Amino acid sequence: MTEEIRAQTYVGFDSITQQIEHKLLKRGFQFNVIVAGQTGLGKSTLINTIFASHLIDSKGRLASDEPVRQTTEIQAVSHVIVENGVKLRLNIVDTPGYGDQVNNEGCWDAIIKYIKDQHSAYLRKELTAMRDRYIQDTRIHCCLYFINPTGHSLRPIDVIVMKKLSEVVNVVPVIAKSDSLTLEERESFKIKIREELIYNNIRLYPFDTDEDDEEEVHLNESIRQIVPFAVVGSESNVIIDGKSVRGRKNRWGVVNVEDANHCEFVHLRNFLTRTHLQDLIETTAQIHYEAFRSKQLLALKEGVNQRPAASQ
Repeated sequence: MTEEIRAQTYVGFDSITQQIEHKLLKRGFQFNVIVAGQTGLGKSTLINTIFASHLIDSKGRLASDEPVRQTTEIQAVSHVIVENGVKLRLNIVDTPGYGDQVNNEGCWDAIIKYIKDQHSAYLRKELTAMRDRYIQDTRIHCCLYFINPTGHSLRPIDVIVMKKLSEVVNVVPVIAKSDSLTLEERESFKIKIREELIYNNIRLYPFDTDEDDEEEVHLNESIRQIVPFAVVGSESNVIIDGKSVRGRKNRWGVVNVEDANHCEFVHLRNFLTRTHLQDLIETTAQIHYEAFRSKQLLALKEGVNQRPAASQ
């Protein structure tokens, strides 16, 4: 092991963190999210609530007698959000709702294909002889998977889709519109879901690594104790105790979206933006993309080896 030596006078290389920060701030950051789940669970509203911006239009009913509008194909929407001089290029990918049809066989194929296509596009650019200095990154860093708040158990389709998705992307499950459950029903539902995830060997994000320190391991464990996040989304303001807060009214009263006693939205937002944003990006590159890249390059090598030798 190389011995550490303390410089006798100030050299200045400790400013490298400031140099890196300066370059990164100029370049900005890229974060790509895909949302999945059945129709009518408020996927668009939750995304808008998390980033405190109107980023995608809701597909909800405009009138009570109107049928739910549906996303019929995979759609990507991009925005640049600025906060205290930090630019975040946010790419949100909305997917068609599924699970409503009589036959849901293979309904997850289009989502899996889209995620793999982004890996493939990145790999092609990476292998180009004259590649760009900064490759545009459309690889999906996080999949928010929306679970119907039935209060019973996961549907078989949810188990299958989450298992398939967890092999190619960081999956973060959320119980949508959780204010339709009492606190007791919500906690019981969360426990059932965690048991089903373990039983079906579905490995969800976050993952522990050898590089994690004690604080990071403890943080990840605390997140696993919360997952799935029971959330409520709202772009509307309501008055609570004379203050205007984001929330909505339900049969029990008024839900304050940002009150941890009402729902776990704040835990989800902090997890996605304040504690694990960079790790979601790195895990995508180091685990999911690396697995895809290795498989593709090995297949390419085998294809070359199997070609007949050129005639002399």
